[in-house]
Amino acid sequence: MTIRTTRTTVSFANPFLLQGLEGAQPAGEYVVLTDDEQIEGLSRIAYRRVATLFQTPARSASQLLIQSYAISQTELDAALMKDRHQTVVRH
Repeated sequence: MTIRTTRTTVSFANPFLLQGLEGAQPAGEYVVLTDDEQIEGLSRIAYRRVATLFQTPARSASQLLIQSYAISQTELDAALMKDRHQTVVRH
């Protein structure tokens, strides 16, 4: 079984909520780690998502400590879309 981990940075312009995180998170940049598992036995290389981790600074510790939370990729995508919609300037 082959696992690949991808690290990306997402940016929120507004405070946001994600299930599993304590309260509203402040606007800013956050690291997201995704683990994908290679599907064996196919004629071409394919992966399936097995985990999405969202990293936040620890609330009661120094900014050097990080907490990771397992989240839904679908929920993260929805929160990012909502954030982008809120930041659109309409004239």
